[in-house]
Amino acid sequence: MKAIVIEQPGTAVVKDMPMPEVRPDDVLVKVHASGICGTDIHIYRGEYLGTYPVIPGHEFSGVVQQVGSRVKRIAVGDRVAIEPNIACDNCSACLNNRQNFCENWKGVGVSLPGGMAEYASVPEKAVYAIGDIPFQEGAFVEPLACVLHGVERTRFSMGDKVLIIGAGPIGILLSKTIQLQGSFTITQVDKNRARLDLASASGAHETCSSLEELAPDSFDVVVDATGVPRLMEQTVVYARKGGTILLFGVPPKEGMVNLPAFTIFEKGLILLSSYTSVRNSIQAVRLLASKAVDVSSLVSHVLSLEQFTRGIEIIEQGQEGVLKVLIDPQQ
Repeated sequence: MKAIVIEQPGTAVVKDMPMPEVRPDDVLVKVHASGICGTDIHIYRGEYLGTYPVIPGHEFSGVVQQVGSRVKRIAVGDRVAIEPNIACDNCSACLNNRQNFCENWKGVGVSLPGGMAEYASVPEKAVYAIGDIPFQEGAFVEPLACVLHGVERTRFSMGDKVLIIGAGPIGILLSKTIQLQGSFTITQVDKNRARLDLASASGAHETCSSLEELAPDSFDVVVDATGVPRLMEQTVVYARKGGTILLFGVPPKEGMVNLPAFTIFEKGLILLSSYTSVRNSIQAVRLLASKAVDVSSLVSHVLSLEQFTRGIEIIEQGQEGVLKVLIDPQQ
């Protein structure tokens, strides 16, 4: 099979690779859509996690081609999406239902071969049937699961006024899921006009291109969906007294945030972060299947394996109206 291999930071090549081994508890998936995520870019740049060489891709969907001898829940021919976090289920974190902090964690597309390949072999427990969900939308199961975990942690209330900084694919997913919690208004900020138009079409009540257009201390919940440290710092300014801040975007590994200690104290703020997900994939599949969360408008590019690094460049440079870039290994 053909696969993208990140051999070392900054070097990704298409290689002919052996077909993946299918162990007794594994499922072999023919990959039809694999999303380029910020984490993939961090791995490519040598900034975050990752072991080298590695086949990247942790947001993917496809069709089951083969199952191991002990697989019971998944069958050949099933259309599926992948939950990439592989927990041991036996360490202190796992036994306390904190599988996202598993002490023996492995990640498909991070420390294990991922979905930027024609085929991928993954444990059955990481595979979810998606029925008739299109493959391109099925590739959103993993990012949506992460968003759902963050929303659950934040505990939005009916009638909340919410500010979301960033209107990329994750910012839009956050908006759509927060709306399901009954928020009163969602204001979304992004410097990209096209993304703001999509934010409005996706349910944001107000959009603007600069935080300076907004009144300080006026939001019940402020969410950063960018991971940009200077923008993460601004969340404190716009949260009301007694408000909540969710730092959701993935920052650079060496990034630093300077927050005003007395302001946090004086305003009595709740500061939260969110790391991957915990058993949220079934929720994600159901929301995608029902169109309660519609992601069809978020795919801007579908590229081949050979165009993987071009996809990264498009994302990093914000070119061509980029939103979600998918790789179709079957092209």
